Amino acid sequence: MSDPQLQDEEMEVLLSIYDGDNSFKQINSTTYQYKYGESDSNKSFVLEIKWGSEYPNESPDISMDTFYNKHIIQALKTKIIDLVNTEAQQYLGMSMTYSLFEFVKEKFEELINEQPDEPEKLEIEKICISSPDTQENIKKDRKEQLTKAQKRRQWNRTDAKGEKPRGWNWVDIVKHLSQTGSKDDSQPIS
Repeated sequence: MSDPQLQDEEMEVLLSIYDGDNSFKQINSTTYQYKYGESDSNKSFVLEIKWGSEYPNESPDISMDTFYNKHIIQALKTKIIDLVNTEAQQYLGMSMTYSLFEFVKEKFEELINEQPDEPEKLEIEKICISSPDTQENIKKDRKEQLTKAQKRRQWNRTDAKGEKPRGWNWVDIVKHLSQTGSKDDSQPIS
């Protein structure tokens, strides 16, 4: 049997075994992922297995470089990949993806204990090129962005020197009093 026929058979078997399992995902005809642990927890990861052109006569490519694994420490990623590659050596020449996924499932509790409880936090202050003081000054120096209509209204309100005319913010007292009325207006005339 040729290698493509073995790969096609294994693909059908994997899809039938993991039918309805939300942890299993087929990326394409040669790439498969399996998620271990509770979703979105610090103690979970995704293992990716990619078949080469000579698979199953050669080991598949084992990867943990998915974005989902950003919280996993590098030492644990390396350990998992090394363990799976060592396990894959004994299955050369036969279908092994299911066996490798199950191997990691059995070792999951032992492996995940090496992961710290709290995810590593990036220290943003070390990454910043400028000091926090200069960043605050930059934010304060930004001018308010005005639309063309707002700029036009401001220009029309100023005189030739660019200054606002005298009394631009005065309250029209007569208009104000006519709107509010006086105290005596509320009493009936006798």
